[in-house]
Amino acid sequence: MTNVPTVTFGPLGFQAPTDEAILAGVLADLQSAFGGNLNPALNTPQGQLATSMAAIISQADQDFLYYTTQTNPAFAQGRMQDAIGAIYFMTRNPAEPTVLQISCSGGGGVPIPLNALIQDNAGNTYACTGLGVIPAGGGSVVLSFANLVPGPIAIPEEGSLTIYQAIPGWDSASLVSGVVGVNTESQSAFESRRAASVAGNSLGSLPSIRGAVLAVPGVLDAYVTENTSSGTATIGGVNLVPNSVYVAVSGGSASAIAQAIWSKKAPGCAYNGNTTVVVYDTNSGYSPPYPSYNVTFQIPSALPIFFTVNIKNSSAVPSNALAQIQTTLQAAFAGGTFGSTTINKASIGATLYATQYVPAVTGLGSWASVISLQIGSPNTPAAVFTGSCGGSNASSAGLGVLSVSSMTSGTIGAGDWLVSGTAFSGTGAFLPGTQIVVQLSGTTGQTGTYSVSIVNQFPSQSGISAVTANQNFVSVQINQEPVLSPLDISLTLT
Repeated sequence: MTNVPTVTFGPLGFQAPTDEAILAGVLADLQSAFGGNLNPALNTPQGQLATSMAAIISQADQDFLYYTTQTNPAFAQGRMQDAIGAIYFMTRNPAEPTVLQISCSGGGGVPIPLNALIQDNAGNTYACTGLGVIPAGGGSVVLSFANLVPGPIAIPEEGSLTIYQAIPGWDSASLVSGVVGVNTESQSAFESRRAASVAGNSLGSLPSIRGAVLAVPGVLDAYVTENTSSGTATIGGVNLVPNSVYVAVSGGSASAIAQAIWSKKAPGCAYNGNTTVVVYDTNSGYSPPYPSYNVTFQIPSALPIFFTVNIKNSSAVPSNALAQIQTTLQAAFAGGTFGSTTINKASIGATLYATQYVPAVTGLGSWASVISLQIGSPNTPAAVFTGSCGGSNASSAGLGVLSVSSMTSGTIGAGDWLVSGTAFSGTGAFLPGTQIVVQLSGTTGQTGTYSVSIVNQFPSQSGISAVTANQNFVSVQINQEPVLSPLDISLTLT
C-alpha cells in the first residue's frame, strides 16, 4: 500500500498527479516505513531520498504521458509517426537536393556524362543526373545537376558556375533555372500528407485530388481549388474558367501529376493552368488506341520574398549575425520546429505573416532581441517602372547602374530590392540581393539613374518592381510559389 497518488484515465485521457502530490505521498510512505518522527526537510537525508524517489516517479509518469500522445496522429513524432504512416503505406519524404537546369556549351558531339561536376562560387558542388551530348556543330544542351548535399540552399547567381571536373570540349556551364531543395519531411508536413492521403481514397473531391497529387514522387507542394459557378471567377488572384478545377503543383513529373489529377477529378469539369499533358485511359477495358484526354494544371511561377530584420544592438551581437539570421530564416521558410514553435512551410497560395518567423530569429540566442521583422514581395511593390541595367558605376567600385526611363506607379527609394518584370531568375533577371543604393540623376524617386548594389546587365524591360520589405504579411497567389534567397534578407541594429 502506498500514499503516492496513482495516474488516472478519463475523458481527458491520461492524467498524472502533480509533483507536489507525489512528493507528499513519498514522504508519507517513508514516515510509515520508519515509524514516524522523520524530519521531512528537504536538506536532510530522508528529504533528499524522498525528493529523488518523487522525481523518478514523476519522470516515469511524464514518459508514459508522452507515449500516450504518440498514438494520436496529430501529435505523433519520429518513429511513432513513421509507424502510423506505415499503416497507410507511407514513408517520410527524405531531404532532396537543390536541382539546377544547366546549359552545357562546347564543341559538337561532346558527351556530358552522368555525374559530371560543376561548382558555384559558394563551394557547393552539383552532379549531372543524366547524360547528354552537345549537338553536332557546337552549341549547348540543357541537363539537370543536383547538389551533392541534400537540403535547401539558395539558387546560385547567374555567372557563378564553373566546371569542377574538366571534360575535353566542354567549355562552360550557365544557369537556366533551379528548384531549391527541401529538408527531411517535418512532423507537421508528414501529418498533413497523411491526412491528405486518407482523403485521396475518395473520388471527385478537392482533397482527393490534392492527396493524389501530393503522393506523386518529387512533388513538393500542391494547391487545389475549383470554380463551381457558370461564369469566370477570380480566386487567389487567378481567373478560373466556369465549372472548372484548378491544380497548382511544384516539383514532380508532369505526366504523373496529370495522371493523378485525371484519376480523381469529377467527370466533365474543365481545367485551368499553363501546362497540358495527354493522359490515356488504359483501365477501362479498351484496346489500343486508348481514349486520350488533355489534362491541364499550373506550374507556379517563383515569387521572391524579402525580409528586413531589426534587432537590438549590443556587445553580444556576433560579427556573423546576418549570416546566422539568413540561415535560420531560410530553414524556417522551408518549415520546421524552432524551440517550441512549429513554422509551416511557405507554400503556394499561403499568407506569410512576418511574426511567424520571429521565433526562428530569437532562438539564435539572447543576443537576437528582435525589435521588428517585416516582409515584402513584388505583389505589393513600392514602385513599378521601365528600365535597363548596363555597366558599373565608375565612381563606386562593385556597384551597378540602373536607368529608369518611365514610371508606372510608386516611388523608388534607397534600400528597395529590384525584381525583373520578365523573369525572377535566369537571363534578363536581377541578381538576388540587388538593391537601390542611391539616386544619381533625374527626378527624385522617379525617372533617372540609380546606383545599385550589384552589377547587372540587360536591356530595357517593363514591369520592373522596386520592393520594400515593410509589410506585416504577404499574400501568395495560387499561381505563385514563394522563394527566398539569403541575399534578400537584410539586418539593421538599433
